Amino acid sequence: MAHLDETQGSCSGLHILDFTTVVSGPTCTQGLGDLGADVIKVEPLSGDMSRTTSGPFYSGLSGFFTQFNRNKRSLALDLKSPSGREVVKRLVTQCDVLVENFRPDVMDRLGIGWDVLRGLHPGLIYVSISGFGPDGPYSPLPAYDHVVQGLSGMMPVQGAEGSPQMFRSVLADKAAGLTALSAILAALLARERKGAEGQRIDVPMLDAYAAFILGERMGPVSFVGQEASPTSFDPFRVYPTRDGHVVGMVVQDDQYRGVCQVLGREDLLTDSRFSEFTQRFRHYDELAELLMELFRPWSTEELVKSLRLVGAPFAPVNDFESFLKDEQVTHNHVVQKIEDPEVSVRVLRSPARFSGTPSPPFVRPPRLGEQTDDILRFGGYSPDEILSLRTEGVVA
Repeated sequence: MAHLDETQGSCSGLHILDFTTVVSGPTCTQGLGDLGADVIKVEPLSGDMSRTTSGPFYSGLSGFFTQFNRNKRSLALDLKSPSGREVVKRLVTQCDVLVENFRPDVMDRLGIGWDVLRGLHPGLIYVSISGFGPDGPYSPLPAYDHVVQGLSGMMPVQGAEGSPQMFRSVLADKAAGLTALSAILAALLARERKGAEGQRIDVPMLDAYAAFILGERMGPVSFVGQEASPTSFDPFRVYPTRDGHVVGMVVQDDQYRGVCQVLGREDLLTDSRFSEFTQRFRHYDELAELLMELFRPWSTEELVKSLRLVGAPFAPVNDFESFLKDEQVTHNHVVQKIEDPEVSVRVLRSPARFSGTPSPPFVRPPRLGEQTDDILRFGGYSPDEILSLRTEGVVA
């Protein structure tokens, strides 16, 4: 497996010590790897649990693991052994950032928490992603995405008039990972521009998900002492067609005119409920019910094509296979293939495009411990020391 190319990418030259597993932390560190950073994934000897919990499985990888761990190197290490913890202490002096998503007290109990490591490396950016933060009544509790979704107040909204519903994606985990990524870049910028020392960053999933998902819900309670009831109209409509579904909104006046023309309902242009922007939103549910019936006889393809021609923002409701075939998706190369002589994989591209510091080519996710010896050499270990660690079962 080729080493990461550090000649490209906005974060080339940075070294990241990554103790994270599953989704929240790996989303963060994969983002840094996409930007050119050297990400050292420290795994237990059994590996990140996502290597074995969700298939398909191929050549030491799982499909799930593959989507969150490209552009990383793997070190398999026993953190419960004194020698394993010494490896961490030697590596951390060579790294800029450490990211972990254990429960709040785990790293301290191992003797490699923030207070210890900053003494070894005052410039270290230490990031802890946890369910609820380092303190408070829920701090010691285990937290998965499901738990945070349940606490957030959004599940009844998703359920509309029925039972509360979850998003069928781990959005809370991903929100925490992206929040941690932006915080790391800000801390590095502060260290670079202001000469600031390293610092600890805590990212509670609960806080990150609330900040990500609840902005609209907070609108009615924005003004203290002037709280209002939530607006009653529902703009999140799915419109059935003859052979599928479409989604979209009619916002601007010219879009509304175009929709009326396509549907052959110019009479609606003078309907006082819909003819003007503010009135249209006041009566949006009524308009949506009308569109529900007017769209139903159309085929999805013809309806979307016709609405797009008049500038109305509508799209088909794709299933996953249709998404992969979508002409804009293929044009943007949203799905890319990492060519590798041992394991070729498909992944989603890093969405940001840089004109001056393009991201380096993707490197496939590592097998467990695939770069252990290289990483130990990076930490200053001699061949004899590496052999000793292997013989003792400290690394794999």
